[in-house]
Amino acid sequence: MQISSDSEEGNYIITIDGDVDASSSIRLDEAIGKAVEEGQQQILIDCRNLNYISSAGLGVFMSYLEELKAKSIQMVLFGLSEKVSNVFNLLGLDQLLNIKHTKEQAKQQLNG
Repeated sequence: MQISSDSEEGNYIITIDGDVDASSSIRLDEAIGKAVEEGQQQILIDCRNLNYISSAGLGVFMSYLEELKAKSIQMVLFGLSEKVSNVFNLLGLDQLLNIKHTKEQAKQQLNG
């Protein structure tokens, strides 16, 4: 799995490429943690190339929910494949996380 980050139009974008499993979820945790530490207020998670996510990977997103809310940080995931989206939906995470189909929809969510 590869994780990269970039800034675009005031949004901090974390791009996931590959599978997020127990070992690689640590890198996802570090990437989100770095964005939060830097004081980023709008975080986009690009999941267009995310092929698989384990419970450990899902746990990373869940572990930040309270901190993001407390710091008024918005995080939106976008581009989930149908397979990955089904996992989020089955577990009800689509109710807890902002998930959009496209990057444009995700930006609109962040920028009102």
